[in-house]
Amino acid sequence: MNFIDENQSLLTMLVSSRQSAYFCSAMQQYKKVAFYTLGCKLNFSETSTIGRSFQEAGYSKVGFDENPDIFVINTCSVTENADKKCRQLVKKAMKINPEGFVAIIGCFAQLKPQEIAEIPGVDIVLGANEKFNIVEHVESLDKLDKAVISNENIKHTQTFVPAFSMGDRTRSFLKVQDGCDYFCTFCTIPLARGKSRNASIAATIKEAQKIASTDVKEVVLTGVNIGDFGQGGEENFYQLTQALDKVEGIDRFRISSIEPNLLSDEIIDFCLTKSQRFVPHFHIPLQSGSDKLLKAMRRKYERSVFADRVYRIKALRPDACIGVDVIVGFPSETDEDFMETVDFIKDLPVSYLHVFTYSERANTTAVKLGDPVPMQKRKERSKQLHILSDKKKRAFYETNIGKSATVLFENEDNNGVMYGFTENYVKVKVPFNQELCNTFQEIEMTEIDRDGLMKCQLVSVEV
Repeated sequence: MNFIDENQSLLTMLVSSRQSAYFCSAMQQYKKVAFYTLGCKLNFSETSTIGRSFQEAGYSKVGFDENPDIFVINTCSVTENADKKCRQLVKKAMKINPEGFVAIIGCFAQLKPQEIAEIPGVDIVLGANEKFNIVEHVESLDKLDKAVISNENIKHTQTFVPAFSMGDRTRSFLKVQDGCDYFCTFCTIPLARGKSRNASIAATIKEAQKIASTDVKEVVLTGVNIGDFGQGGEENFYQLTQALDKVEGIDRFRISSIEPNLLSDEIIDFCLTKSQRFVPHFHIPLQSGSDKLLKAMRRKYERSVFADRVYRIKALRPDACIGVDVIVGFPSETDEDFMETVDFIKDLPVSYLHVFTYSERANTTAVKLGDPVPMQKRKERSKQLHILSDKKKRAFYETNIGKSATVLFENEDNNGVMYGFTENYVKVKVPFNQELCNTFQEIEMTEIDRDGLMKCQLVSVEV
């Protein structure tokens, strides 16, 4: 090598070294990223997947209060409160780090991108199609004076992106379906997430096997309308449950929520009498016990169908837990309509309620119906159903006293106490013991404490 070549080589090495240093410096500029998730289990599964994409790109995942360089807020837009919460979180982020880069994703971002872009501190708004490419968007931008919007029409959102949550060793939320074709009159989800879609059963099993290779022992199946898996094609949700039941390395599967008209006899029978891994726990949206209101909501069933599903479950497994979604204050809901819902639920052997107070959402049919229920009356009805839910839950817990069950204990130390759930979703508490974390234990349920939780005795400790 002559003198010129040697110097050229040294120069090349120096330039390369400086380029590498510059690249590392640029990466360090936004090396810490924090996430905040609003809304449903589906959002949590997607946030976790997006978080892993950041970590794979060299970012460090930190808590929201740990002075991150990037804040990612995954939004919900089911209720007005979710919109307000998004604004509050942006304000909080700017207090933590005024120079922090703020990215907004999720349903609210798809529905109202321009409105979000006008929130002080927001730098980028990504729609349903764009959120999974967020790392590329963030790396190409600095803190901005005006927010960038990347948001396609929801009609163009046709690809299913698999996702599952990690970080909690005990359980994972596995996304098996996205979007919805139902267009209920109160709901914005089809506008925020697009048409119903999913991966194949084979592809979904591969995602479940990734979870099975970790310490996770329970998987919750989630989506917008998971019973619509396959959309009437050659594959369906029943076949998916059969395939998932054969996945080694996952001890439990739970179904997060399934429409009553899609909860077929064969799904119920398989999960309760034939499956080795699906637990006796269903969450079934009702929304109203009035057929008049169900029709106005454009639901695809009458209350008799809902009752039939509940009684079939209880006939096969009297100890099964059944959760119910209910909306109060839907337009034109009279006192008689509401009491019809109350009386209907009182007579059903359900275990707890998720109560939603109706809120007007733009671009939905319900806002055009007129005859709104006064907000104070909505709140009163909500309170009444919350009281009914507490009574239903206590009655269900009481039927379990004296019975044995298997509990999967969680990892957290809650001031010297730890919690876990039985197969049929009874929440139990025991003194914290590190050895019990993320383990299955045989217990006997003894009494309900003043917080409404089940006390228990360990039959034997296996770690």
